[in-house]
Amino acid sequence: MASFGWKRKIGEKVSKTTSQQFEAEAADDKDLGGDDDANWVHAAKRRKEILLEDCVRKSKELKDEGANLAENRRYREALTKWDEALQLTPEDSTLYEMKSQVLMSLHEMFPAVHAAEMAVQRNPRSWDAWQTLGRAQLGLGEIALAIRSFQVSLHIFPMNPEVWKEDLSWARKLQELQKATKTESVQVLAKGKELAQESIPDYDFESDEIVTVCAAIAEKEKALSAAKTVVIVSASGTVETVTEQDNCPVTPDETLFIRA
Repeated sequence: MASFGWKRKIGEKVSKTTSQQFEAEAADDKDLGGDDDANWVHAAKRRKEILLEDCVRKSKELKDEGANLAENRRYREALTKWDEALQLTPEDSTLYEMKSQVLMSLHEMFPAVHAAEMAVQRNPRSWDAWQTLGRAQLGLGEIALAIRSFQVSLHIFPMNPEVWKEDLSWARKLQELQKATKTESVQVLAKGKELAQESIPDYDFESDEIVTVCAAIAEKEKALSAAKTVVIVSASGTVETVTEQDNCPVTPDETLFIRA
């Protein structure tokens, strides 16, 4: 039976050369592991870039399809295409700006203003977005806000004749008409208040003219009440109108059928 003795610690007799070789191999393995990590990160970034490129490409295709539909006045279908494109590229301001234009064509002004505001938020340097926002605000009757938006658009692109001659000029004319209308309304309201505050004339009800008129009306009423008429329908169907005096009343006989 073999006896078990004391066991030496592993590596106790490992030479210095062997130890150095082991440490060198371990360092090489560590470097290889670091390279693998770097390669994995690079590959992940590359896959993300490819995915973004695919999203941008698909979004552009959807944008172009929507533009063709909008040109053919198929506005609802165009909006659907642009909504799909926004799912892929939510920061594309041109998509929101195009949506705003189509919504204005559909007379949906509140959504049009919202879409234009989204376009401006994503690209504050886009004069197109500010121009579209101004037009949408004008459609809501927000003339002062529209003028400001047109001014910002001109600040970005001062040489734009369309904004100068059409948008801003028209907005200022509307503002002048609005001010004139408000002024006229205020004047009419003030005049109405003045008329309401005017005192009622103090008529002299004891004047000779008033007394004479009242006496004439009383005499006429007295004459009408003195003579009364009676309609008598006999049993045979004969209708007769008889004037009845207060001092000489008409006494109906037995032939009276109806008296009115």
